[in-house]
Amino acid sequence: MVSLPPFEQVVADHGPAVLRVCRALVGPHDAEDAWSDTFLAALVAYPRLRPESNIRGWLVTIAHHKAVDRLRANRRGPIALEHLPEEHTSNGQPRDLDLWRDVAALPAKQQAAVTYHYLGDLPYAQVAELLNSTETAVRRAAADGIAKLRLTIGREDRS
Repeated sequence: MVSLPPFEQVVADHGPAVLRVCRALVGPHDAEDAWSDTFLAALVAYPRLRPESNIRGWLVTIAHHKAVDRLRANRRGPIALEHLPEEHTSNGQPRDLDLWRDVAALPAKQQAAVTYHYLGDLPYAQVAELLNSTETAVRRAAADGIAKLRLTIGREDRS
């Protein structure tokens, strides 16, 4: 009989991918809160998860819902500052906030396809299911999104 791994192992194995998805969906400032919300909800539901389930896909789906909740809550919140303080990673290097801005500027379907496939490491079929689309459409949206990001980054590098 196949059983689920301990939840601590699930967090260790899939936490970084879920955090990347959260960053892409809600931005770097709210990503950790969305990540926490995701894993709190997952912890409650984990005992009912079928052992044959795709855990990463399940977590990314929860992250998607938590990100939507957080974005809705932020629309009702205070207005953001004009200039954000520079963020640093745990090793002291500046974060590339421009990349997150560029991903956020993509059309919604491209942003979702890039986020779930490249950052969430989900196969196109699962992204299509999550987005209620076809695998072909998701592949096209992801390719178009990556192409647009390459153009945007190329223009910024020449500036």
